[in-house]
Amino acid sequence: MHIMRRIIFCLLILLTSACKLSSTRFDSAETAPIPDKSQTSTLITKNIVVNSKVKVDKEIKSQTPNNNKHSNLWFLIKDDLQFDSNINQRSVKEMIEWFSRHQKYLDRVADRAEPYLFYIISKLKERSMPLDLALLPIVESAYKPFAYSPSHASGIWQFIPATGKRFGMKQNWWYDGRRDIVASTDGALDYLQYLNKRFNGNWFHALAAYNAGEGNVEKAIKKNKKAGKKTDFWSLPLPRETRSYVPNLLALTEILRNNVKYNINFKKIQNKQYFEKVNVGSQIDLSTVSELSGLSMDEVYTLNPAFNRWATDPKGPHHLLIPLSKVNEFKQKLAVLSESERITWKQHKIHKGESLSHIALRHHTDVTTLKNINQLKNSRIRAGHFLLIPTAKENSKFYTLSEDVRKFNNLKSNIDGKHYIYNVKHGDNLWEISRRYDVKVSQLTQWNDIPKKHLLKPGQKLIVWIKQHRNKRSQIKDTTKNNASDTYIVKQGDSLWLIARKHDIHIIDLLNWNKIKREKHLQPGQSLIVRQTITGA
Repeated sequence: MHIMRRIIFCLLILLTSACKLSSTRFDSAETAPIPDKSQTSTLITKNIVVNSKVKVDKEIKSQTPNNNKHSNLWFLIKDDLQFDSNINQRSVKEMIEWFSRHQKYLDRVADRAEPYLFYIISKLKERSMPLDLALLPIVESAYKPFAYSPSHASGIWQFIPATGKRFGMKQNWWYDGRRDIVASTDGALDYLQYLNKRFNGNWFHALAAYNAGEGNVEKAIKKNKKAGKKTDFWSLPLPRETRSYVPNLLALTEILRNNVKYNINFKKIQNKQYFEKVNVGSQIDLSTVSELSGLSMDEVYTLNPAFNRWATDPKGPHHLLIPLSKVNEFKQKLAVLSESERITWKQHKIHKGESLSHIALRHHTDVTTLKNINQLKNSRIRAGHFLLIPTAKENSKFYTLSEDVRKFNNLKSNIDGKHYIYNVKHGDNLWEISRRYDVKVSQLTQWNDIPKKHLLKPGQKLIVWIKQHRNKRSQIKDTTKNNASDTYIVKQGDSLWLIARKHDIHIIDLLNWNKIKREKHLQPGQSLIVRQTITGA
């Protein structure tokens, strides 16, 4: 009997140990089997606890595993679609028809979504949120990481500056967290969960609020309640854009759910982790990242679109997303990289009349960085002293998707003309500059990505575009022997702008032909050249 008790006791110990071992293995994100739906919520809770402890700048070594029965991520989403597509609604039908006719558009979207989709799906699954929401960046930005709207919304999730800050997205000269794939996805899902809770679990109301703002949706609901009307999404008096926004998403869910019926192909995106988040420790030139990782500059910026300039933000975040296939090589080379190889430095001797803002502009950096590096308490500097300045290792065009290069290329592709760089002077404003160059204030704000009420600062540089057909008149050198010139006698009250307008020429041409400065006051009786033509060409 005593022996039997000892045997039973030993068996109990073994069984208990086996249970503990099984539990430990099951909780491992690396080795856990694919859970069935009844277990999903428990696993998700555990994953959230684990990942909530991961600090911003720590490496993310693995992401939530997905259902292995689908090699194509689009069909993983398809299996989990939860929204009613409301295909009887006219606005949904119209969008279904549009998508059905634009297979190439969906192919381009898939190409852009490829680096990001696995991560987004993983985060949605961790939070038990509908995978329908992985289609939302198609509606917001067509998965363009550098998408920028007229209302100043940015990134694949299209956050405006205020909402981005509200959800923890740092924004400065070096870095815009609204374009950070990790930070913006976390922020977007936080916001959507908040809105879903605020609107009592109504996802259509939550989505409308994501687009139009929660206040506008609440007002629309209250208005309908007061009038005794229905308060479902389809009945609310919402802005036109919002009335199209939700149907756009629902049309995408419908064509994914029934892609064979609509003869739509969703270009394959592999069901596997694409990138790893790597802590780089401190500021680093992005061209150096390209060298260490073997990635092109386009690839570096596509995975790290939050970095506006040629380097990471001096104050962080100090992480980069690197393709899984390149991570080991990158880490090995980064480990032996010296501090002096991370950033190129040069000394600048301060000249009389220079300001910190002028020096920062000239060297493609910002005042705050110069003050921090040189331990300056304020912006006062003295001629003869030296400043230590971080500088790009390569020329500006090498940084193919930096903010400056993107802005220039975008303008160049959309405007048939020539651009000028205007240095803002004391007392300048947008209206006066627009008159001086015969352009609209709205054009200046668009070209320079600034609001209409933007206060200009002396030394600030503005891009001004002049249409090509006007330039052609001025593409003649003053020394051409066959030139014939028309002249105009200045009258009382004339200005350069009025004279240029009157003769249908550009003010730049007027200044060049007459070798005068913009600030020069005209005198009645003064003779100005207003036309140059070739007579013997």
